[in-house]
Amino acid sequence: MKQRVLVASNRGPISYQFGADGSLTGQRGGGGMIAGVTSGLAALGPEASVTWICAALSDADRAVARSQDAGVRDEDGIPVRMLDIAPETFDRAYNNVANSALWFLLHQLFDTPNQPQFGRGFRGDWAAYLAYNEAFADALTREARTRQTPAAGGLRVLIQDYHLCLAPRLLRERLGDAARDAGIAHFCHTPWAPPDYYRMLPDDAGVALLDGILGADRAGFHAERWAVAFMDCCAVLLGADVARTGGLDGPGPGLVGRVTYRGHVTEVAVNPLGVDASALRARARAGDVQAHVGALRQAAGDRKLIVRVDRTELSKNILRGLAAYRELLATRPQWRGRVVHLAFAYPSRSSLAEYRAYTDQVRRLALEITEEFGTADWDPLILEVKDDYPRSLAACALADVLLVNPIRDGMNLVAQEGPVLSERGCALVLSREAGAAATLAADALLVNPFDVTETAEALHEALAMPDAERRRRSAALAATAAADPPARWLGGQLASLGPDRPAP
Repeated sequence: MKQRVLVASNRGPISYQFGADGSLTGQRGGGGMIAGVTSGLAALGPEASVTWICAALSDADRAVARSQDAGVRDEDGIPVRMLDIAPETFDRAYNNVANSALWFLLHQLFDTPNQPQFGRGFRGDWAAYLAYNEAFADALTREARTRQTPAAGGLRVLIQDYHLCLAPRLLRERLGDAARDAGIAHFCHTPWAPPDYYRMLPDDAGVALLDGILGADRAGFHAERWAVAFMDCCAVLLGADVARTGGLDGPGPGLVGRVTYRGHVTEVAVNPLGVDASALRARARAGDVQAHVGALRQAAGDRKLIVRVDRTELSKNILRGLAAYRELLATRPQWRGRVVHLAFAYPSRSSLAEYRAYTDQVRRLALEITEEFGTADWDPLILEVKDDYPRSLAACALADVLLVNPIRDGMNLVAQEGPVLSERGCALVLSREAGAAATLAADALLVNPFDVTETAEALHEALAMPDAERRRRSAALAATAAADPPARWLGGQLASLGPDRPAP
């Protein structure tokens, strides 16, 4: 069936750089959300008419945005329209609100004796966040009105993540009566905070975020606990009518509840995002990945490998993971000289002082571990703080143990990619606070991410696990990860926006 699909996200599927001669070169955008949406859209086939709307993130992107007529296309041929939002507006909306306030709020990461402080400056930042969301709503409205929508499939709008919480309501207001013929979904790729924590936001901002998402016909989350926290916030802060459906066994795929507010019904659903196992394994067979496999195998020798692949993001809990490895070596001396920890971290949000300080702490702790336990013929820890996707795939393929211990995560794709890529089976040490714990708990070793000693003991259990048991668990984890590929994740959201959705 012919469908018209609009996707909106802060980061798009393509980004641009200036060459030495001033020319513009595009490359695929990174991140789990981009990979999931791109893969899901590709599976829709030629019958879908798709446009992706995103922000211009760099001077090169802005040059493209100012010059584009019909837009540009990503590597898969998807039309992309970049929005040239004023740099100051973008900075205040993205860095000061989305990343410094909302990210910390939704992950419950505030250092509450000191932060947050919502003073006069925040009000100006909030105005920028509103303007940023209005720019997306305006662009979506233009696309909806200027392009003919096939009657058979209708218009579907997929708005992504906490950067764009206000956009669903703004879009619905702009479309007016035409909103009845459009299906609008908002998907949050982060956790959601419970009401007591969420209420740290100024009341007007907290209400606006919830009201904004409830402009959608469907609000999606990776795990049921985050969906329930969202509905609880709607009930407490808005006084909205919230009806639970009894969990994932309720009516509709992944449906956990409905929220009625301002005369509109929003379905609240859980759509776990897994991996495209066949595509991931095919990528891992490429020459650049295999070159890293050989180099890492040579560096490790016959030692066991504990692997982590993360961004240097505060929620990823890298410091406590390193502390757990240090405690493992201190309390279980039998592993000294017999294990190597590969800690690969992608730089993240270096424009924020908290992130730069955190990355420095990670480097210092890694050096302390090496100085404390390293010998002339054994380097216990290899830390790399740089973005190298092929190397990360190679590390996952070789891992005996995969450590994924976030403080909180909306889902966590690495926890799923590791078992899928594993050559001989890997044990997964997984934080119970990751969204992926909801689907992988049965075959992972779950830990409290704040308990360093428990994590160290789980690492020992994983290293000592019999080969047959490790292979069994890894195979089961891989099967679970592959059960919800991006095509199914996105297809389920589109299907939920069909003609049978609740009437507004």
